[in-house]
Amino acid sequence: MPIMTVGLDLAKHVFQVHAVDEAGRVVARKKLRRSEVLEFFQALSPCLIGMEACGSAHHWGRELTALGHDVRLMPAGYVKPYIKRGKNDAVDAEAICEAVTRPTMRFVDIKSAEQQSGLMLHRTRELLVRQRTALINSLRGQLGEFGLIAPKGVWSIPDLHALAKNATSAILPDAVRGCVELIMGQIDDLQMRIQTIEKAIRVQVRANEVSLRLKTIPGIGVITASALTATIGDIKAFKSGRHLAAWIGLVPRQSGSGGKVYMGKISKKGDAYLRKLLVLGATAVIRYCRNKPELAGWINALLERRPARVVTIAVANKMARIAWAVMSRGESFRQAASAIA
Repeated sequence: MPIMTVGLDLAKHVFQVHAVDEAGRVVARKKLRRSEVLEFFQALSPCLIGMEACGSAHHWGRELTALGHDVRLMPAGYVKPYIKRGKNDAVDAEAICEAVTRPTMRFVDIKSAEQQSGLMLHRTRELLVRQRTALINSLRGQLGEFGLIAPKGVWSIPDLHALAKNATSAILPDAVRGCVELIMGQIDDLQMRIQTIEKAIRVQVRANEVSLRLKTIPGIGVITASALTATIGDIKAFKSGRHLAAWIGLVPRQSGSGGKVYMGKISKKGDAYLRKLLVLGATAVIRYCRNKPELAGWINALLERRPARVVTIAVANKMARIAWAVMSRGESFRQAASAIA
């Protein structure tokens, strides 16, 4: 019988296949080694292949699409309700095969190698920034035990280093001084590597017309514009700006029954990295509006009746919707004379 739908459970070395025909009858249940996957699907006529959007899913999606198959990725959380009982590779592959045929299933766009390389830059930069922050906090805490204090911020670390170098041996023992130099060496090295990655991100933004248009939005700079472009494959996958804002996780969590709906805090679901960047950008926009009260009457009016953090999320939500409009319409942001957002 011809195979029409395949559920493929991904792994590092052993893959599980669950295949059915047009009537839904099971045709094949098979384990494949990594080296056997492409050979197995090359022998099949074009069919529908479902996979969970997990590690290496985009790679296999590109490989199987090149063979002529219709490959669809699904969030793992949306596949879980189709697991009948237990948990193993065969059960997972069967659930994937069933879930991919559901008419209301939501799918994840397969990212290109270029998109994934752009995201790799952001993930590497984020990792190095976290390491730098950990070193700075350690240095501040240890020098604080000896009474050496500097203002907050990464740019005040040279001042703290100067305090440690100029301190006498009575204040700062030689053993501590050696540890300070070791930590400062790592901080300087991380700072240099972060700047190298940011330079590569700027080069990508200058070469991408969509990123350049996103940069025209207040609160969106090089890093956020690059992250939006690399994360969102096809903007047509989102029906509206509100759809994009909800996908990022900038909308209240709803809870209700019997016709009564209660709006809570933001759900924290969606893309945490994009949400963080947009919230930081919204914070900068609000600071600018407070210093320029003649601009952005909507934001200042909202600040008068709502807490600042609530307004920050509202502005970030608006920025996401503006980004959708800029990306979908192929236009740059046009700033009104009476408002900044």
